[in-house]
Amino acid sequence: MPSPDHSQPTFFLETSSVKFIAALLFTLAALIAAAPAVASEDLAKQKACLTCHAMQTKVIGPSFADIAAKYKTEKDADTKLAGKIRAGGSGVWGQIPMPPNAAVSEAEAKTLAKWILTVAAAAPAKK
Repeated sequence: MPSPDHSQPTFFLETSSVKFIAALLFTLAALIAAAPAVASEDLAKQKACLTCHAMQTKVIGPSFADIAAKYKTEKDADTKLAGKIRAGGSGVWGQIPMPPNAAVSEAEAKTLAKWILTVAAAAPAKK
């Protein structure tokens, strides 16, 4: 019977170790998937979006939830909103115009638009 070759390391993982690694990778993937939502809210704060908008209530401009509800079914809504974020606009939500945001890059505008479209209206309070 030939003797085993010990010159190359051999790795064996017990079933419990494989399950642990799989669970760890799954958790990491979930955290990475959630990161853009947090990052986008931070970006909205950084770019002063929250001066005129709030998550659920109208401030000067419409709430992010109202914007999402209005545009979420439109084709290319993220591209349309990104353009509005950068160029500004008026007449869609009333008489107060949204000024252009030259400090927001195209990539940042796209990130913000995608994030805004994920904001859902708050569930009504239970009575």
